[in-house]
Amino acid sequence: MNKTELLTRLARDGEERMLLARTMDKLELAGRRNIPAHTAFLSPQERSSVEMLINASGHPSHLFYGGFEGAERTICVFLPDWQAPEDWLADGEDFPICALRCTFPEDAGLTHRDFLGSILGLGLDREKVGDLLVSPGVCDILLLKEIEDFLLLHLESAGRTRLKVAPVALSALTPPKVEVKLIRDTVATLRLDAVAASAFSLPRSKAADLISSGRVQLNHRECTKPDRTVAQGDVISCRGMGKAAVKTVGGVSKKGRIIIEVERYL
Repeated sequence: MNKTELLTRLARDGEERMLLARTMDKLELAGRRNIPAHTAFLSPQERSSVEMLINASGHPSHLFYGGFEGAERTICVFLPDWQAPEDWLADGEDFPICALRCTFPEDAGLTHRDFLGSILGLGLDREKVGDLLVSPGVCDILLLKEIEDFLLLHLESAGRTRLKVAPVALSALTPPKVEVKLIRDTVATLRLDAVAASAFSLPRSKAADLISSGRVQLNHRECTKPDRTVAQGDVISCRGMGKAAVKTVGGVSKKGRIIIEVERYL
């Protein structure tokens, strides 16, 4: 299967086709020049698309990394035969990801939206910037090394609050602790509408309506079929309601229902 045929089979629309075409260019560059090559930052949905491309391409050597373990936005790095993932992670000189720390008065009440708005307002593309780790008085920005100098020069404020901006080592980052609520429940079936109803405390009919209207993603890809089967490890996202992961699918209760554990992100 050639490149055009592969893109036609995998891409659902023109935007996804462009993403996969750019990713294939990086994959081919790593193979042709025998050097590491990486994408820009990927959202979870974009990462899911890239993972399908990787699987369809024979699973070449690669890793996803966003500057710290558990990052939501990551780059995909394609590695040459001579380089192991741990060696690439230890390559400080040419490492493509860096971080900036913004400090400001704790009572300023700045949010993720304030920082993202200020960054994009400078004319930068979202794909150049990774996670924004916001806590009282501090925001750590993950970014591609190529725009570090630009942000150091031009990022002066967020909202109406002045910022002090300086480089910070990736090893010094302190990602906020992820808070989850463990939900133990039973469902009649592992259909998406049934599991989503349990995860988000909804009537099953309401969950089915949300799915049919395109507001639900399964493993970061839109799913409009309420009867899609869900498995252990799957991630369900609902616009306006957050995200949940199916932690375990257990046995059957005395009433013949399937026992599940779901972690809902708070």
